[in-house]
Amino acid sequence: MIYNLHACGIFGEEERALSARAFPAPPSDGRTAFERDRDRIVQARAFRRLAGKTQVFTSRASDHFRSRLTHTIEVAQVARQVAGALNLNADMAETLALVHDIGHPPFGHAGERALDACLKEHGLRFDHNLHALRIVESFEQRYAGHRGLNLTLGTREGIIKHSRDYIIQEHPELAEYFPGQRPPIEAQLIDLADEIAYLTADLDDGVESGLLEIGHIREQVEILRQSYLAVERAHPEAEEKYIFHDALQAMQKTLILDLIRNTAENVVLSGAKSLQEVRALDHRVAVLSPAAEELRQQEKRYLYDNLYTCPAMELEHKKAEEVIQEMFAFWVNFPEELPESYAEEVRSEGLARVVADYIAGMTDHFILLQYAEVRRKIRLGYRSVKGHPSSAGDSL
Repeated sequence: MIYNLHACGIFGEEERALSARAFPAPPSDGRTAFERDRDRIVQARAFRRLAGKTQVFTSRASDHFRSRLTHTIEVAQVARQVAGALNLNADMAETLALVHDIGHPPFGHAGERALDACLKEHGLRFDHNLHALRIVESFEQRYAGHRGLNLTLGTREGIIKHSRDYIIQEHPELAEYFPGQRPPIEAQLIDLADEIAYLTADLDDGVESGLLEIGHIREQVEILRQSYLAVERAHPEAEEKYIFHDALQAMQKTLILDLIRNTAENVVLSGAKSLQEVRALDHRVAVLSPAAEELRQQEKRYLYDNLYTCPAMELEHKKAEEVIQEMFAFWVNFPEELPESYAEEVRSEGLARVVADYIAGMTDHFILLQYAEVRRKIRLGYRSVKGHPSSAGDSL
């Protein structure tokens, strides 16, 4: 079913206002402003590096497991479907989905926690949304006339606000991004599109890894149990793994349709008839219904208890945190070992922030190479390690 929230979406005058860029751009070539943003993001080095960053698993090497990149593509599929069904700006939703994880460091959430802990010791914090903004505004250097990707105001706002709101008192540097106001519905959709995609994918990868069992999931996760029984009735002779796969897709569809329907109903109940009125609301409208939210929370708790924090994964997380903490300490203690191009950044941003930026831009594989080389040379008695491995593709 198609719902018409066009009046509350990014179109017409709102699209023109949110299509503003910091630097002049070539004339339109038939693509919308958000399609052009999408193409700039997809061609960015930081986007390509998502292929080498952990989604859930680090050491359990398999080409079958999701990376940050393949997860991002799955989120974009969900976001575009939801935005299209609501008659919102699907180009913007897809673009925000593709850029939503670009600020994550290596080793997934374990890496993010470790990097944040390192920065806390210097009175700073690591926020992957704000780091993503730094990537697209400064770190990506692809154009002759300016630093950054020169994305639209609407895309930049969605990057930082798709999963949380910011207030001006805490982040005065975000004044141009409508602090204290709700983001457009297209941006609000991204956080749940992300959750719907990874909740489905992580059950799939968990079973593939051998850490989860289909029978146990059926017993503990109600939304999967319901979907599994429906598929089993339709295909009683099918193998368990095929029923499970179809059940995952049915489960995802249930959550997507609920998000579409409930978002439309919330907009009607709010009385909002424009983007400005959506911004003025004291709550977000893109949320699941209470019943679906309860099912989502149950599944998420199951994954935390049985996959994310299981003993095997905790060992991976501990190792990942050790790598990041040791490499952060090394570069803070020996800043001369940073690539020469970072010297100016250190003067303007401070050493701790620049070291965090450097680490956050790395793939899992690249930081492990750095880690191994540093430890090898330290064992050989080097106090300062010159000539450690570097790669233009894995630097900011």
